[in-house]
Amino acid sequence: MDLAIAPLDLAAHVDEALAVQAVAFGLDADEVAVRRQIVLRHMTYPGARALGATSRGALIGFVYGMPNDRTHWWSTVVEPYLRAEGNEPWLDGSFVITELHVHPAHQNRGVGRTLITRMTDAAAEPRSILSAIDTDSPARGLYHSLGYVDLARRVHFPSAPKPYAVMGAPLPLRRR
Repeated sequence: MDLAIAPLDLAAHVDEALAVQAVAFGLDADEVAVRRQIVLRHMTYPGARALGATSRGALIGFVYGMPNDRTHWWSTVVEPYLRAEGNEPWLDGSFVITELHVHPAHQNRGVGRTLITRMTDAAAEPRSILSAIDTDSPARGLYHSLGYVDLARRVHFPSAPKPYAVMGAPLPLRRR
């Protein structure tokens, strides 16, 4: 596969990225419209950055994240769940992987692994946190293989139909 991983101006390429996310995550047009506003807002936060994976000039995957800030919405939702498990300190000194998506036609080829490891390799923080749907999935398998552990499970985000798991890993991530 002709694969290139490079910094991505996510604000300029938000529609391409969300098209990948829509296919990978099964989003409808209304969900994409909501997420578009969220992504554009996130990219204004200090330290927010993105990487894109392209093949033959087309965006096939992306990751973005930022240093965690306890005042951000995600942190305020997950904090009570982490506190209940004794893992609240993970909210400090962590780089959050906000979104990681690879088009299904390009999954299981190392694209997601490359995106997340390159993103976290550039982080100044000593650890990384993220949330993933709380099921036995290829995504959670990838995260576990990189050294992420479950910090809290059955986390409920408003309007999300399925529970999530919050996961954390020390940086740098484990390599195969």
